[in-house]
Amino acid sequence: MDPRKLVYLATVVERGSLAKAAAQLSVSQPALSKSMDRLEAELGVKLLERGAGGVTPTKAGERIYSHARYIRDEMDFAKTRIQGSNKQSEILTVGILPSLASSVVATAVGNWKAQHPGVLLRVVEKVQVELLLGLLRGEFDFIAARTEFFDISFEGLKQRVLFRDRLCVFARSSHPLLRLDNPTWADLVEYPWVCPMVGWPQRTILEKVVASEGVEPPRNLVESASIGFTRSLVATSDHLAMLPAHSAKTDVDEGKITALPISLPVLKRDIAVIFREGSPPDPIGKDLINAIGEVGSIMSKY
Repeated sequence: MDPRKLVYLATVVERGSLAKAAAQLSVSQPALSKSMDRLEAELGVKLLERGAGGVTPTKAGERIYSHARYIRDEMDFAKTRIQGSNKQSEILTVGILPSLASSVVATAVGNWKAQHPGVLLRVVEKVQVELLLGLLRGEFDFIAARTEFFDISFEGLKQRVLFRDRLCVFARSSHPLLRLDNPTWADLVEYPWVCPMVGWPQRTILEKVVASEGVEPPRNLVESASIGFTRSLVATSDHLAMLPAHSAKTDVDEGKITALPISLPVLKRDIAVIFREGSPPDPIGKDLINAIGEVGSIMSKY
């Protein structure tokens, strides 16, 4: 398949019109139409339905589009990196977990940037698997993520543990559970919870813990992937949440929320720097990695 035709297809699908897509791509509409005809002929399937109301993809077209937009995005990303390298003495692109963004990494970057003001730093938040796949595709110089790969094999990657992270169950500082000397999981599941969606690590760990304790998972749930929303809901209601210790440090210091006296081995996990085996971090990257490790160690031990 001709990559240019795939880029054209992605634009046609997104614009919903051959005329609009042609204008965006700076090609003539007849040339674009012919290019789409040839792509359909090469693949032997109909990709687009053309009508008076515009252009819509067929089921086959939607499948091809899902790949075509990634190809286009990769080409755009490569172009941006090349153009950026001509303007900056150094560009560092780092992938991180959302739970690290507003706490550990933000503080570490502030410390590191004072020593490297001329470096352009790009920080991208993604979930674990997307970080690993992006690292393999060369999107990141390195990533900061959990050590466990959830039974998925990623060959060609190396990792080094930076700090030990702790998951805690947080409640507002005047929560009724804090009146109990030793609250149990049976007590905890009686209250509303705010959790990530099914399949996210904290949600999976919560489900495993309550199962091991012989109690049913909490039924009164709010699902959210936002750390900020989760902290706010916990601070202003009876909702409970399982969060990394470092992500809640500010609210704990301000007296808004507190960690319940619950500790289990499964609630401890390692945060590591992960990089491609053939592309270890350079000295500038190592400085940022060291800063993340130092800040993470401090913020996980409040």
